[in-house]
Amino acid sequence: MHDRYLLQKDHLKSLLRKLMKEYRLVAPARNRHGDVLFVVLEDLDAAELDLAAQPQNSLKEFFFPQREALYAYEISDEGYRFRPLAPECPPTIYFGVHPCDLSAILYMDVVFSQGGRDNFYLRRRRESVLIGVNCGAPPSDKCFCNATGHGPFLDFGADLMLTDLGGRFFVEADRAQGQALVRSWRQFFEAAGEEDRNARYQSFLEARGSFQRQVHVEQAIRQLADGAVAEEVWAALSLRCHDCGGCAYLCPTCTCFTITDQQTSAQGGVRLRSWDACTFAGFTRMAGGHNPVAQRTGALRQRFLHKLRDDVARYGRPGCVGCGRCVGSCFGGADIVRFVEKAYEGGC
Repeated sequence: MHDRYLLQKDHLKSLLRKLMKEYRLVAPARNRHGDVLFVVLEDLDAAELDLAAQPQNSLKEFFFPQREALYAYEISDEGYRFRPLAPECPPTIYFGVHPCDLSAILYMDVVFSQGGRDNFYLRRRRESVLIGVNCGAPPSDKCFCNATGHGPFLDFGADLMLTDLGGRFFVEADRAQGQALVRSWRQFFEAAGEEDRNARYQSFLEARGSFQRQVHVEQAIRQLADGAVAEEVWAALSLRCHDCGGCAYLCPTCTCFTITDQQTSAQGGVRLRSWDACTFAGFTRMAGGHNPVAQRTGALRQRFLHKLRDDVARYGRPGCVGCGRCVGSCFGGADIVRFVEKAYEGGC
């Protein structure tokens, strides 16, 4: 059976309508304000799909919600009794996912699978089908996925991977789930020929050469591993950071969280997990008020060491996929690209 196909663009919505009968559909759509967001689509005809722009949000919130209840607890004379809750896991197709966001999901797969397995994440992940789309050009001038090795094309991770060839998509089905989907809806696909494969490769070459900005991520990784980043770099960047947490909340690979108990009645409540950020003042503050991390320079240092040193040592890859969302959101200019540039230059 061929694993390379063509899908005519005129047939795309018909295919998605068929899939929506069996799956929840999450895809990038432009809203009435002009913003592109990953959203759950209820009415495909009313949605304005946008596969070229960078969605402002990532898929993290669907697999690892910003706030969720893990346990319910009851209070009695004997103390607290906790009952685990089950996450909602409807079978979901995530359509139109760019390589950087696919790479972020693969990163979260490792984080939530090692050590203590996170069943909330893994149950949602088991119910997911990933349909990616390669980037024929950087979706934003802030993208630097080429510098982290996570785009603009990706050869693994998706159940189906699409490449725009004009009036048709070149479709790669290298995983069992993607091949099964093609078999189920074979009428929408035709075998790709040599000319189509060549067109896909040409699109890859053009995309790879279309980045205007050089971000020296590998050099920064080496400098961090060697402890060679000048102290004035940390000091200068820390002055720019306003502790808003926007970078962590938009980042598709930030997985830090905090746990709180919320009493909902005299007899009980829920234990909640909520996103946290290592740049927040209270992230490392202890119960007695002492904070072992210097807020002036330590918090931001902690963030970039995690992304570009610790993750490389632990997982063999940086904890940054080059999506550029933090670059666009950081009004202080303390984003990871500025850090890489200053570390590469050797000064502030």
